[in-house]
Amino acid sequence: MLEASLGRNFSHSTFVFRGFPGLHRHRRLLALPFCMSYLLVLLGNILLVYVIHSVESLHSPMYLLICTLCVVDILVVTTIIPNMLLSLLFGWDQISLAGCLTQMFFTHFLSSLESTLLLAMALDRYVAICMPLRYAKIIDTSMFVKLLLFTLVRSCSIMATLVGLAGSLEFCNSNTIQHGYCDHMALVRLACDSTEKNSAMGLAVIICFVGLDIPLIFLSYMKILSVVLRAAAAGEDRWRAFHTCGTHLIVMLCFYLVGSITFLSHNLNIPISTDVNTFMGLMYILFPATVNPVIYGVRTKEIRNGFFRIFKLRTKKWMTVKVSPALKT
Repeated sequence: MLEASLGRNFSHSTFVFRGFPGLHRHRRLLALPFCMSYLLVLLGNILLVYVIHSVESLHSPMYLLICTLCVVDILVVTTIIPNMLLSLLFGWDQISLAGCLTQMFFTHFLSSLESTLLLAMALDRYVAICMPLRYAKIIDTSMFVKLLLFTLVRSCSIMATLVGLAGSLEFCNSNTIQHGYCDHMALVRLACDSTEKNSAMGLAVIICFVGLDIPLIFLSYMKILSVVLRAAAAGEDRWRAFHTCGTHLIVMLCFYLVGSITFLSHNLNIPISTDVNTFMGLMYILFPATVNPVIYGVRTKEIRNGFFRIFKLRTKKWMTVKVSPALKT
């Protein structure tokens, strides 16, 4: 009553998450699949980082990009899942406005980094396959420094503006965020101010990342596929090339498509239930982080060989340590 009487002179400083209102009774059971997914993300990505770091032959630009992608996946999932698990298991579902804005920034910032890394990996493969003689000249340390600066400037400036606009709003209506984490539009919906600037900024984010990155990624893979198919004589080689490029594109399209729908559902007035919207918002982050170690690790021959090499060395050392005392006796 007090909040209602204060009206626009009151602004919430604390918010409550209600990501799955239709499944609230079963929230503890709901925590199980998300906990398992989080553990898989940590296990797969940490293992891949360890293999790339340990095998010297994998210290090339492409594998360093994969390693960076793994680190970004770990960070972005860690930004949202542990907090959500605490909410589902123990009911710790409150967050301050400052904490919400911080989570929002890092979630969207790291997601934008992933987009840039996927683009960089596609362009790296394009140069390696379509211009192999110029690869060493084009893909060098200078290029990586420029890419890093471009990534940081683009992502930081855009996401800081996005979060700054959200933080300047007054929240005098409900303080219940209909999401599992502090999503941009989920918070903006609670504002009693005009949100036209926020909607326009959300659209600008999609145009900047999806509108720019997806066409370049798609064209790169189409060119790669064209070159590989012309060079592949056997049908099996053609199918392997098509399957590899197709798998990469499907995962990337899921990342961009689901992310765009959740980000623009408010702008486009798409009627999506809270449960479905929350699930999609989580999947566009969890799904790529879970399958990337499989696509870029298990399915990559060099990384797979590196893993078996490390495993064999560890096994030999373990057997040597175990057998040596027995020989002494």
